[in-house]
Amino acid sequence: MPVNGNGDGKDKLVVENLYKIFGPDPDEALRLLEQGLSKDEIFERTRTTVGVQNADFSIRDGEVFVVMGLSGSGKSTLVRLLNRLIEPTRGRVLLDGRDITAMGRKELIHMRREHMSMVFQSFALLPHKTVAENAAFGLDVAGVSRDEQRKRALKALETVGLGQYGDSYPDELSGGMKQRVGLARALATDASILLMDEAFSALDPLIRTEMQDELVRLQQREAHTVVFISHDLDEAIRIGDRIAIMDGGAIVQIGTPEEIVTNPANEYVRSFFYGVDVSKVFTAAEIAEQDVLMVFERPGTNVRAALAQLRDRKRNTAVVIDAAGQYRGMVSQHSLARALDSPGETRWDDAFLKGIEPAPEDMDLSDVLSLVAASEHPVPVLAKGGRYLGIVNKTILLQTLDKAG
Repeated sequence: MPVNGNGDGKDKLVVENLYKIFGPDPDEALRLLEQGLSKDEIFERTRTTVGVQNADFSIRDGEVFVVMGLSGSGKSTLVRLLNRLIEPTRGRVLLDGRDITAMGRKELIHMRREHMSMVFQSFALLPHKTVAENAAFGLDVAGVSRDEQRKRALKALETVGLGQYGDSYPDELSGGMKQRVGLARALATDASILLMDEAFSALDPLIRTEMQDELVRLQQREAHTVVFISHDLDEAIRIGDRIAIMDGGAIVQIGTPEEIVTNPANEYVRSFFYGVDVSKVFTAAEIAEQDVLMVFERPGTNVRAALAQLRDRKRNTAVVIDAAGQYRGMVSQHSLARALDSPGETRWDDAFLKGIEPAPEDMDLSDVLSLVAASEHPVPVLAKGGRYLGIVNKTILLQTLDKAG
């Protein structure tokens, strides 16, 4: 599962007490909601539908925020409230502190053109326009010059791997390629927020996976804030930094995939994730623990001193870290003693256990399982660049699987 985290962690979108009521009597529906009546009970009494009720959350800059729920749960209504394609009944949506719900028509149009782009399930490509012209459609509507349109469209097409198809026509492309053009059209506007409503659900499974990978790669190159509507649990886990679960127009839980799997808010959420393949949920970094003695490679801490530390602490193994926190290797009482018994100057490299294969932080649990099963020692987990994060052993794996049910 990706942990995109390429933004600065600040709140990009803030949703406050947001409601959408469809039908003849929204005030009565709101009154009944306050009394605790359900969505179905309110419809029975008033013929008024609760689309979204009391949505209150924030979305961080640069994260992929996935909204999930069964059909009719309110997820597509929610995403359209964010850019006011649907007018809210009550509440506010703040973009970088600016209240979208209070914007006038001109300001709202400018916000949509400059700050939010939407990618729909339907490709919605114009057959008589080239791929580049389709990618530039939003820029054309905004009155951008022709030269600038083409320049930005081709750059966006290059980003999604279609740079060479700019002068082709939609009927020359496969379904997956057409959806890439739809994504390029959103990227061409340079909007910082992408709203994606079931964007990949019409694609064949293999192509859908390719598009999910494309989105992850895009986030790694240049992070956007993405609100992604999906009914596909595997997709949500694959691309999402956090997931919001909706039921009856209400958000019942928000959390990372591993938080929701290990601590579901209620039976609805638990059943949603029942039978999920936990190997797709957890990564090495998310289950690593500081469960092994650390020895710092620095002046005054030599091989003999390390052996004394292990004996004093009654530990069999230790991880050796340099002053910058970089992983150097793993040692045991036996490997340290063997190095000390060797003739000549004793070096750290002589004391390291052989055949220890560290796990990168983003390694899936299924691959971590294979590493741990094949090793008689704990498996160190490293961040990009070699910084030590912790270890995974058989006990930690069993505890993780047990927590996940």
